[in-house]
Amino acid sequence: MNRTTMTLIAAVTALLAVTGVATLTAPDGSADTGGSAERRPVERSSLLCPVPSTVSDLADTTYTSFTPSTQGTGAAAPGSAELHAAQTASDTGSSDDAGQKGGDDDTADKDKDKDKDTGKGKDKADKGKQKEDGTDGKLVLSVKKPGKPTGADASGSDSPALIGSADGSLAPGWTVQQTTQIAAGEGRGLLGVNCSAPDTDFWFPGASTADSRSDYIHLTNPDDSAAVVDLDLYGKNGAIKSDVAEGIQVRPHQSLPVLLSTLTDRPETNLTVHVTARTGRVAAQFQGSDEEQGSDWMSAAAAPAGSLVLPGIPKDAKAVRLVAFAPGQEDADLNVKLATPTGSITPAGHETLHVKSGMTAAVDLGAVTRGEAGSLILTPSQESGGSVPVVAALRVVRGKEGAQESAFIPATPAVGQRATAADNRSKDSTFSLVAPGKSVRVRLTSSAGEDGGSPVSKTYTVKGGTTLSVRPPVPGKLKGTYAVTVERLSGGSVYAARMLERPENGIPMFTIQTVPDDRSTVRVPRANQDLSVLGQ
Repeated sequence: MNRTTMTLIAAVTALLAVTGVATLTAPDGSADTGGSAERRPVERSSLLCPVPSTVSDLADTTYTSFTPSTQGTGAAAPGSAELHAAQTASDTGSSDDAGQKGGDDDTADKDKDKDKDTGKGKDKADKGKQKEDGTDGKLVLSVKKPGKPTGADASGSDSPALIGSADGSLAPGWTVQQTTQIAAGEGRGLLGVNCSAPDTDFWFPGASTADSRSDYIHLTNPDDSAAVVDLDLYGKNGAIKSDVAEGIQVRPHQSLPVLLSTLTDRPETNLTVHVTARTGRVAAQFQGSDEEQGSDWMSAAAAPAGSLVLPGIPKDAKAVRLVAFAPGQEDADLNVKLATPTGSITPAGHETLHVKSGMTAAVDLGAVTRGEAGSLILTPSQESGGSVPVVAALRVVRGKEGAQESAFIPATPAVGQRATAADNRSKDSTFSLVAPGKSVRVRLTSSAGEDGGSPVSKTYTVKGGTTLSVRPPVPGKLKGTYAVTVERLSGGSVYAARMLERPENGIPMFTIQTVPDDRSTVRVPRANQDLSVLGQ
């Protein structure tokens, strides 16, 4: 008689390691030292990059891929990290910006019949099978080993979105930065974004459908089956009904930009967008563009929480707007603090913010940093009687009127153990590190350059309640771009952001990316005993 047994702990360990699912760290960013679990490097990671530009042939894009060196993933665990071009909406036959509605079966059947009659169906099928994973087969970027960045360039408005995965020694902490510079015209600016993992739930406060704005949500589906996505819009008076924002179909291996102004005829200066996938999963990124103040990307804001940190407001910010939303049934009352290099202060006239349930609230903080880099800290006010979850983001403007540029800063999770920002040049990067509670020791390690150079590290202490703004150490004999890894060594929690500056024609072009934990490890149960889940 055959007997089939398995160890439950081993099964859970394998599942977590392959999927890269990470457990939550403690609120102060410290590691769990209990004996019930241990951390192991992830064995597979997925990242997706949006279409760099939908409008400008002047767009010049650089992709930079990097995996930090991680103990426990040496020669015994070789790996790969590759990014391939995704299919665009036009490749898969979508006819509008909002995507094809899920459940439009009659139309799909008619298209199939037409293809059968004309003989075009086989051509479409063959085109869709150019590569087994559904992409168009073009390898854009491949990393060979940890510790050294690899780059690739693209130009024009027809540059595709990218779908990629990493495994083995290249999976733990794999990060990809997409940086686009548009010198003039529509979409002008420096646009940067961290390529993101697929998920089912995203929040984007700070969007707009005002006449001066052209804002998009980019949806990318990495899987072999279609995803069906809903976009919920919330303005200052609450939910905005939009039939075309529901049931958006994102076909397999497709990237789909959704222009927000096509979803409603009501102009909204400050908008919160909630992206949810009812079936499948997608990566979602927000791209905001203003006629006078440039454009940039924003990654999804941190999940709704009672306290939030928004790091990295530049010292020369001319205007800062805070946008917040309370998704629950209760109003939120928040204390607003600015963590400066010397301590936390209350912005004059903006001590608190009241956020009505289901309505987007916005407040203009002006030139709140006044010559010193800072970070915004939101906490429940004593009058609120408790913690109410909110989401939040900032829109930051730099430069003189007529030559201004903007960027977005979403609320971000803490750097639990380690985080990485790729695509740094010798003089264009500034890191903001904020410790909202206790003081914290942090190490910044600059990698070898893409074309040469030696790694270098430096340790900093961030005092509690302050923001430390630093230029990262530059690798010795640097050639090309390099990556910077942020590691929390001891103390309280630390939150991080990186600003890139590349002035162009008198405009202070810049982009800001928050730097959350890279989820390079997962916590798995320790095997105390063998639990057979299948008996005789």
